[in-house]
Amino acid sequence: MSVRRRLTTATGAVLLTLAVAGCSGLGRSTVGTIEYETQRELLVSVTSPSVNGCHRLAPSGVTKVRNNSLTDIVMYRTRDCTGGNSIYVATNTANWTAPDTLPWRSYSVVH
Repeated sequence: MSVRRRLTTATGAVLLTLAVAGCSGLGRSTVGTIEYETQRELLVSVTSPSVNGCHRLAPSGVTKVRNNSLTDIVMYRTRDCTGGNSIYVATNTANWTAPDTLPWRSYSVVH
């Protein structure tokens, strides 16, 4: 086997390893935006949030959400993405809180 061929094979192996490591999901984010309206009627748009962890919303809470991303999200009434009474918001859909209910205070990405 020639030196050039071995070098090409080694380079290919390194590039393949880097490509696989890049797809590991450690730094993945959604593609698109998640838009929401606070109880104080402030419009907020978040572009490509991470798929990992719990995302806190405005302290006053959120009453409307539009999921314009390629991943589904779950809205929670608590600040730490726990508890019952959560709502599933699919890709490219929107949702509003019902009158006289608590606002959403956090969300997580389904992945």
